[in-house]
Amino acid sequence: MTQAPDVVAAASGGASLADAVLAGDRRALARALTVVENRPRAAGPLVDALVGRTGRAAITGITGPPGVGKSTLVRALIGELRAVGETVGVICVDPSSTVTSGALLGDRVRMGGHHRDDGVFIRSMASRGQLGGLSAAAFSAALVMDAAGFDHVLVETVGVGQSELEVSGLADAVVLVLMPGSGDAMQFLKAGIMEIPSVIAVNKSDEPGADRFATELRRALAIAHPRSGLPRIVRTNGLTGDGVADLLGALADHRAERDGEEQRARRERALRDQALRGAVDLLRDRLAEAARRDPAVVAALEEVAARRVSPAGVARILADEVTTNGDGEA
Repeated sequence: MTQAPDVVAAASGGASLADAVLAGDRRALARALTVVENRPRAAGPLVDALVGRTGRAAITGITGPPGVGKSTLVRALIGELRAVGETVGVICVDPSSTVTSGALLGDRVRMGGHHRDDGVFIRSMASRGQLGGLSAAAFSAALVMDAAGFDHVLVETVGVGQSELEVSGLADAVVLVLMPGSGDAMQFLKAGIMEIPSVIAVNKSDEPGADRFATELRRALAIAHPRSGLPRIVRTNGLTGDGVADLLGALADHRAERDGEEQRARRERALRDQALRGAVDLLRDRLAEAARRDPAVVAALEEVAARRVSPAGVARILADEVTTNGDGEA
């Protein structure tokens, strides 16, 4: 079979794309992120070449319901970090069509004031239907930005829900952004959301009811964290910048409270979990391909459709087919 051109090959002067990313070439970074998002097979060697240079950036997840001002708050965080000379990479995971996998990718528009700043790189990615609010490529994209030398990588997710817990495996700190009127604090508790944040930002804090809402959140946190320290609640306003410095201070305190060993163990666990998720994605792709081309798999699915075999019975057959057929290629 003819090998496709090596997309990890030279950006300029014969250097590999990985080397160009490590050298700070922003065009190479954009190309690398495109490979990660759109060509998963080609992304493997690229991320392999970069992963040894990761682990230095502070990776922060920014999550919360739609409409609470996450993107505006991220823009304010970028401004505050740049004011003290810190570089920032941003991954905005936008909702995508379940039919076309296309996305509005509007976060880059809302953060457009930073597009001429060499110390800031903003990349929108489609969620491609991922329930957790992160695209399958977001983890690798964060590693690429980490390797590119950014001091901070901010990952803004689609929304919030039970499956949004995924962001806590990617980031070493998570900001849950809420606002007065964004929901009942006890409902967030039932959904498991109160268990993930390192800091809670009550955004648009100039709106009526902000004090009462913060009090309700503290009560819900006391239930969610009965034996451990409670996440700080910080009142912010992304439009005016009020409270943004306090939010960064709370994140810095959170990271300082964790010793180096705990941080390292968390990142190692995240890498292991990502490897398992990647394996599941590859198996799913192989199974989808087999459902189109493998006569045995097609016949098994026909047996299910004819109600001669249960879906559970065929599932076992298909799992055996995919895991024992080492010749398949995702």
